[in-house]
Amino acid sequence: MTDEPDPIEPLGDDTRVADAASAALARARAAARDRGLRPGMKPRRRPRPDNTDQLRSGAGRDGRDPTLLGEQLDRLLVDRGWKVDVAVGSVMGRWAEIVGPDIAAHVEPVTFTDGVLTVRADSTAWATQMKLLASSVLARVEQEIGAGAVSKLMVLGPAAPRWSKGRHRSPDSRGPRDTYG
Repeated sequence: MTDEPDPIEPLGDDTRVADAASAALARARAAARDRGLRPGMKPRRRPRPDNTDQLRSGAGRDGRDPTLLGEQLDRLLVDRGWKVDVAVGSVMGRWAEIVGPDIAAHVEPVTFTDGVLTVRADSTAWATQMKLLASSVLARVEQEIGAGAVSKLMVLGPAAPRWSKGRHRSPDSRGPRDTYG
């Protein structure tokens, strides 16, 4: 007696499924070989008709996608010519970070007009010191926001009180001005 199955006996379902799968794999390999494909090759992209690109949007960004808010703000700043003003505004907001806490405690930015950054010192000593440090402060500002935005640093001394008030004032007198500016 042999252990071989009887040829008249029907095969099990598992054997038929395995035979069908191997036959399908063999047919797919033969079809790929006929098309010139080999194992390990990258698949070729099929060219799309031109009209389908307009109907579908892929994973990449195209002209129909919404733009990011930051991109829109940058475009608005450039279109309106506000790019430099916004950059200098950030310098005014971060003044203590740029010049340091010692200088920022005594000197504050006041205005920016036509490339001139105006700062005000709280004493004449700090105004003189700031005039001496003007080139290094301009270099630091240029490092923060870019070249050419601020061309000059104007330093103002402390604001002097007005002496032209009151009923008893002399129209010719300038008042005591020996300690201001």
